[in-house]
Amino acid sequence: MSLSGFSHRKLLLTLALLAGLAVVMLDGLGAVGLLGPDEPRYASIGREMARSGDWITPRLWGAPWFEKPPLLYWLIALGHIFGLGDDLAPRVSVALFSLAFVAVQFRLLDRLYGERIAWMATLLLSTTAGWSAYSQIGVTDLPLAAAFSCALLLGALWLASGSRAALFAAAGCLALAVLAKGLVPLVLALPLLWFARRRWRELAAPAGLFVLIAAPWFCAMLALHGRPFFDEFFVRHHLARFATSQLMHVQPFWFYLPVLIGGLFPWPVMLSLLGRACWREERLRLPAATFAFGLLFFSLSSNKLPGYVLPLLPQLALLVAAGADAEKRLGRSLVITALLVALCPVVVTVLPESLLYGLRRADPGELHWEYVALMAPFAAAAWWLERRGRRLTAFALVAALAGGGLWFVKRSAAPVLEELVSPRALWRRVEARAGETCVESLHRNWRYGLNYYSGMPLPDCGQEPRRQSIEQAPGGIPRVAPRAVER
Repeated sequence: MSLSGFSHRKLLLTLALLAGLAVVMLDGLGAVGLLGPDEPRYASIGREMARSGDWITPRLWGAPWFEKPPLLYWLIALGHIFGLGDDLAPRVSVALFSLAFVAVQFRLLDRLYGERIAWMATLLLSTTAGWSAYSQIGVTDLPLAAAFSCALLLGALWLASGSRAALFAAAGCLALAVLAKGLVPLVLALPLLWFARRRWRELAAPAGLFVLIAAPWFCAMLALHGRPFFDEFFVRHHLARFATSQLMHVQPFWFYLPVLIGGLFPWPVMLSLLGRACWREERLRLPAATFAFGLLFFSLSSNKLPGYVLPLLPQLALLVAAGADAEKRLGRSLVITALLVALCPVVVTVLPESLLYGLRRADPGELHWEYVALMAPFAAAAWWLERRGRRLTAFALVAALAGGGLWFVKRSAAPVLEELVSPRALWRRVEARAGETCVESLHRNWRYGLNYYSGMPLPDCGQEPRRQSIEQAPGGIPRVAPRAVER
């Protein structure tokens, strides 16, 4: 994909966008230790790959781990090889993956939909809470979303132009998406295959490239581990995850509607711009069909987690940008979005409690009206620019506010998250006496992270009593306490 036709002005503006996003994403990336059960677990597997040199079998504390494919583990292992360390290796690769996608997305959208839609879709997506948050944590959702969305855009370029290079690149990206999280991107690609149904003969050679990239790891795992790998990876984490409640992430059918609204923060008012144009306009039918089909598929699944719908966010951003481009007056939506940035201090208050106790139990506190007053001049400037026919400039101004607000949330919440939510702070409290510490009770969200920072899992007190214990009441914060040991 060459840069022919890509003007110096666009190139400089794209580089400026990437530089700004890099500051937001990379600044303070290690200010908070790894969070939740998944991030430290994946980080442990990637670190073990780098240490052992076994790049085929994922292992967690020596035992084979069959839950996810290897792409994220490979990226984390490369981070360790390049000396990024325990905190940055799991996250830097994901952030760079996101930045690379933003650049490719803008280039492809510019060719497919024109410069203005490309800028608005890229600015909107990269400054949403959902995309920004998943770009800065070491989990599989962002690599899947970026690789699949690239495949979809390249497929759209092939449909529009007949470019064989685009089709082969789409096959390669789809293979990376499968290596990121499994078979889900193949399901999400069904609308693309439907639109390509009359050109199926052209798919044979790209399908061969897809198999050449995606299949070797699965074949190697089946050869090495056989039925246990098949049952765990394909049956339990694909079929059972969709159809049964055994993984304990069951949510109602409508679960993803508020998730998408929250993930679009501070842009959710832009959803009002979606309309029938998404289906009437030929070039928007593929992203609209992919979004609608994907949302239905994920909603029908028994197990639901917020990150599952991240691959749909780029399609939604494109549809919203196309709606914004067609709208006669955009000033009111831009003003509301700019004023919603004033809620970022509330997000700072809610975030630690939502991670500790769940969003429903978090206290949002009070709205600080001084932040609304601070945003008001920028909102007025965006409205004025829009009225003067400078819509893209007005949109960029609001996007800069949104990006700044997300950076404010990250930097302001980091000290509280590190102290109250991150297992890294817990490890620092027991590190000096790790040989005398056992675990009495600890939620798995903390246990995986503690194991990661300790280097080896601390023993349970019931199996190996020690002088100091880590205890956690249900819904509480872990505490370290002395423990009587029988002689």
